[in-house]
Amino acid sequence: MQPIIVYCTVPDTQTGKEIATAVVKEGLCACVNQVPSVTSYYIYDDAFNEESEELLIIKTDISHFEQLKNRIMELHPYEVPEIIASDITKGSKPYLQWLGDALKPL
Repeated sequence: MQPIIVYCTVPDTQTGKEIATAVVKEGLCACVNQVPSVTSYYIYDDAFNEESEELLIIKTDISHFEQLKNRIMELHPYEVPEIIASDITKGSKPYLQWLGDALKPL
């Protein structure tokens, strides 16, 4: 198992809840934390943007990433949603075991 954290910003609480609920219930991840009120600064379509968003912190395994990414893209309202992953290099053994056990078999 290679556990990862996937980060995804969403425009509002309801969108975050819908995505989190779907991906957890479908076994594409073990857990999603929804962090309210982050401010994102970025350039898109040659324009500077400052937006209030929420951040989803999604714990899963690299083997589930493609299915998770595709499901988020189906549910996400943005044309280009942020979906980025980082390796989890260390963690509590019981937590990482739980994470793996919570995922649907592929």
